Amino acid sequence: MAGISAPVRAAILTIVVSLSAASLVAQTTVKPPKNKYTPEQDVKLGREAADEVRQQYPIISDARIVAYLGRIGDRLVAAAPPELKQPVYEYSFTPVNLKEINAFALPGGPMFVHRGMFDAAASEDEVAGVMAHELSHVLLRHGTANASKAQNPWLQIGQIAGAIGGAVVGGQAGAAIAQGSQFGLGTLLLKYSREFEKQADILGVQIMARAGYDPRALGHMFETIDRQAGASGGDPQWLSSHPNPGNRTQYINQEAQTLTIASHADVSDFQPTKALFAALSPAKSMSDLAKAKGQPGSGEGRGGGGDTGGGVGFSAGTPGQPVAPPSTQYRTISGGKLFQASVPADWVHLASKSSIKVVPENGYGQLNGQTVFTCGVEFGIAQAASRDLQEATNTWLKAVAQGNPELRLAGAQQALKMSQRSAIATPLVNPSALGGQERIVVTTTFLVDGTLFYYLTVVQENDATVFQEAFRHIAESIRLTDAR
Repeated sequence: MAGISAPVRAAILTIVVSLSAASLVAQTTVKPPKNKYTPEQDVKLGREAADEVRQQYPIISDARIVAYLGRIGDRLVAAAPPELKQPVYEYSFTPVNLKEINAFALPGGPMFVHRGMFDAAASEDEVAGVMAHELSHVLLRHGTANASKAQNPWLQIGQIAGAIGGAVVGGQAGAAIAQGSQFGLGTLLLKYSREFEKQADILGVQIMARAGYDPRALGHMFETIDRQAGASGGDPQWLSSHPNPGNRTQYINQEAQTLTIASHADVSDFQPTKALFAALSPAKSMSDLAKAKGQPGSGEGRGGGGDTGGGVGFSAGTPGQPVAPPSTQYRTISGGKLFQASVPADWVHLASKSSIKVVPENGYGQLNGQTVFTCGVEFGIAQAASRDLQEATNTWLKAVAQGNPELRLAGAQQALKMSQRSAIATPLVNPSALGGQERIVVTTTFLVDGTLFYYLTVVQENDATVFQEAFRHIAESIRLTDAR
């Protein structure tokens, strides 16, 4: 048998090398980040946060729209990597009648898709891309992964589920949930990192391909979002919580080249479903939602100059009605791994994003369309602008005063101790939402990580002597327990 000629051998070698190179091109491996929480904790948190979303958001109940999103969601879940599908997860896919381009998923499976996201999509593949991206955040457990790596002990402030505060909603959506949540969802956990965003993009397009959708459609959807951002002169809702990792369309398309698309999904219901959306009542904006609930950011004042920690979706009685003297019986409250304090036994404990209020009956709630804080105490944290306590305190108080322009010093600052740490007490006075003046004292100290911790008291000027002893007792009982 004749030998193979040199040109033929060269051609064969070229083919072999090409095939070997092609075999090296494989889809990207995406591994979940470190996480010290259990899937069961994800589910518990997600379930409770989803209940709050459903109470506050304009949920679309049209059975045909609900069923349509459910079919897409179920198809994507079926195509997800088996090793990432936790058996305890509770998947749901809920449309909401909000106009912003946004979608978000909560730990453990609940997903909410804004009408604005669907209206902006040019195809079902683009809708599926957004949903696959959000599903990937759930599968990779990015919410509780954020909690695992967070160093700030305030993220542990709430009760059980709130102790990890892993909601992954961003921007106004996250704020709306946090305002209504007794679990105080931590603001650091309401936004993804660019690393987590890229992971969700890559895993999302892999899931899309296995579910029978063109993975390049996710890149097209992001281009639509970018165009709308440019047209509006700012970031759409999506980008406030899903920062662009950069070169997004490029790496999505590169990943798509490594994937084989399964038998294409039936997309014949896309246009009829768009028509169903169009027939609904006009979509609300997030600002409309905030105004309806009297939340910060709605343009309405909050009243009660001492309310530095953000509103809470709960009331303690009716502000304006008499406030009883504090009980002489006390109980201990705990701010997770951050602090403990002894408070009057008959006062109510309310948690928000970065603070805990403890208030007497009629000391906090709605008054003339505003949320007011007229009597009680607040424990919270603030970013410190300096490692010098007085400078950090004064810088923060100036920022607080920007939202409370009539807030004034009522005397000299006093150096003292809080939980055996150097602290500063600042007396203030402010017009009260109830008429007259309210007296406020803010005591600040540093946490171990350099964050500013504050203890704030607020009371009507005429009642100051009645509450003086209770405020003193609480201050002396504070024990900061952040790790050294």
